Amino acid sequence: MSDVQQRIDQIVKGHKVVLFMKGTAQFPMCGFSGRAVQVLKACGVNQLHTVNVLEDEEIRQGIKEYANWPTIPQLYINGEFVGGSDIMMEMYQAGELQQALAA
Repeated sequence: MSDVQQRIDQIVKGHKVVLFMKGTAQFPMCGFSGRAVQVLKACGVNQLHTVNVLEDEEIRQGIKEYANWPTIPQLYINGEFVGGSDIMMEMYQAGELQQALAA
C-alpha cells in the first residue's frame, strides 16, 4: 500500500463518518459535494469528518483508487465505502442511509 493509500486508510478507519469532497462542509466547492453534506445534515450527522480533496492532489487521485470509484464526493461509514452523492440520495430516500449511520 502506498503512502497516500495508508493516509486515506487511516482517515477512513479513524472516524465514524468521513466525506471526501470538494471544499468543506461550510463551503462546498461543487454541487454534488454540497448535496452530500445536506443529506448527511438531514440525517442528523454532527460528527462528520470531511477531507477537502482540492487541498491535496495526492489524496484527490488516491481516493479514486482506494475505493475504485472515479468520482468525488465519496462517503465512508464505519470504515466502509458507501458511494457518491447520487447513491447517498437514493439511500436517504429509502431510509437506508439513516440505518447505516445509526449502526
